[in-house]
Amino acid sequence: MTQSPATGLPALDLAAAIAGTGDRLLFATVSGAHLYGFPSRDSDVDLRGSHLLPVAELIGLDEPEETHSRIWEREGVELDLVTHDLRKFIRLMLRRNGYVLEQLLSPLVVHTTEAHTELAALAPGVLTTHHAHHYRGFAGTQQRLFERTGELKPLLYTFRALLTGIHLMRSAELQANLPALLTEVDAPGYLPELIAAKAYAEHAAAEDVDQERVLADIEALHAELDRARLDSPLPAAPTARAALADFAVRVRLES
Repeated sequence: MTQSPATGLPALDLAAAIAGTGDRLLFATVSGAHLYGFPSRDSDVDLRGSHLLPVAELIGLDEPEETHSRIWEREGVELDLVTHDLRKFIRLMLRRNGYVLEQLLSPLVVHTTEAHTELAALAPGVLTTHHAHHYRGFAGTQQRLFERTGELKPLLYTFRALLTGIHLMRSAELQANLPALLTEVDAPGYLPELIAAKAYAEHAAAEDVDQERVLADIEALHAELDRARLDSPLPAAPTARAALADFAVRVRLES
């Protein structure tokens, strides 16, 4: 499979691949391992975004299906597309959900609109010190998966989540790419080697990894995340809720 040397993405027209999905897409970006900077040769492509449901579906008697998902294969590449209606997407943004913010702000843009640009500009107004809990929780889940499977992928996800959280607390900037984070946050020196090892297979085993040392480093990063949260310039609550509410109504009515 031919890949872009910069992102590891397959040489595939992703915009054409998602055309005609049946949703009015506001945006679609690449998330997952490609965004995080450690894709494998056999990684699927995680596409995430937001769509706009017709007004009739929102005001009718039946509850609308606000999340649409689809998995399919194109030119030998597995594509996984998940999008939320704008209202749900914004509600998730307001619930200290770093995952949707990473999708919104992903530099790997497949489809965009003016609404996407405007929503991204409002994103800083939902960042709070409580996002540290999101990244702590995600790291804990991935650490347990690593301890159970011994695979590189959850180990790298663990480090990525902790470093993203620390960087966010310190700088009020969301950075999801692990190689980029290694230049911003003091991290274990063996991570580039682990990133290189994972490139060969999505479920590669963490061979020759000193588990005792790794777990000690993870524990130290958890402590650093806690310190960064206490010293963070971020507010305790979102400041953009009113602006997001106005935005959601306006975009829906303009449709």
